[in-house]
Amino acid sequence: MSKLTTWRWWSSPSRRSSSTYPSSSRRGGIMDSGNQLQSQGYAADITSIKEAKLRISPYIHETPVLTSKSLNYISRKQLYFKCECFQKGGAFKIRGASNAIFALSDDQAAKGVVTHSSGNHAAAVSLAAKLRGIPAYIVIPDNAPQCKIENVKRYGGQVIWSEPTFQSRENVAKNVQQETGAIMIHPFNDKYIISGQGTISLELLEQIPEIDTIVVPISGGGLISGVTLAAKAINPSIRILAAEPRGADDAAQSKAAGQIVRLPETKTIADGLCAFLGDLTWPVVRDLVDDIITVGDEAIIEAMKMCYEILKVAVEPSGAIGLAAVLSDQFQQSAAWKDSNNIGIILSGGNIDLGVLWKSFGK
Repeated sequence: MSKLTTWRWWSSPSRRSSSTYPSSSRRGGIMDSGNQLQSQGYAADITSIKEAKLRISPYIHETPVLTSKSLNYISRKQLYFKCECFQKGGAFKIRGASNAIFALSDDQAAKGVVTHSSGNHAAAVSLAAKLRGIPAYIVIPDNAPQCKIENVKRYGGQVIWSEPTFQSRENVAKNVQQETGAIMIHPFNDKYIISGQGTISLELLEQIPEIDTIVVPISGGGLISGVTLAAKAINPSIRILAAEPRGADDAAQSKAAGQIVRLPETKTIADGLCAFLGDLTWPVVRDLVDDIITVGDEAIIEAMKMCYEILKVAVEPSGAIGLAAVLSDQFQQSAAWKDSNNIGIILSGGNIDLGVLWKSFGK
């Protein structure tokens, strides 16, 4: 490492190393954060997120926070990387999936669960279902990265193929649900999914209380909704910035239009960030997310390279986009730049298909 690079591993005050824990209708929630936020009727709240933390703690890792003097120097900010790429299944998705699946009654769970996903949620549902001892039917588009497909199979999920469109994924999943009686575990538009993802903020703000800004990848909005609801309940003045690929910028367009915008097509290297906001996630993005930063694929690739070469962490494009956003001209020219000094960046996943790279070595 260069003299400008350090690598620090943060966990909660009581655990200074990474910890691994042992092994239908949905309840709604109303925001309740004391004097900090007024009730808004969002899909999750600080109470449901704390309940989720208790429910899922036997099944997930408390992920570490890393820092790098080199990346602090490059960005001119103090950066704290929440490494969900080290999470079980290689991504944050196990938080929401395990919360949703272990919240099911025995009768609900008996016929298994079904979902549709391009990869990380699919693997997470497969793993959580395996831990619960129930079947998992996973609808995957036929252009999904091979490494993510293999994760699903490794965790025992039954793969059902769809065409590479969101509508096809939804239609195939509905058919599977009707045939099997399995419970749908939506990738993001679900109260339990949102609450589970929100546990990231509980950890991060316990690990690094001085964080004033959190940068979160945005797609369907489950991650950013949970992170935002928890973080703003803990610290109402905290700033939440979404990071989105320019080739799949429906959230930025939705925010500007004041209503959900669905794009006719998406085109980005960040395959995990191509979903559109749902009716449960949109209100949180509309009301509480402070801004959305869009970046091109070139910037995402450069951020991945920095994560590999400087931070020494393997991340997928969707996971690296937060760093790309922090380094972008859009952020550095925004009003938020001056007041964002201690920035949390969620490295959301590390499941990248390295087959092409390994083949290049052979040549």
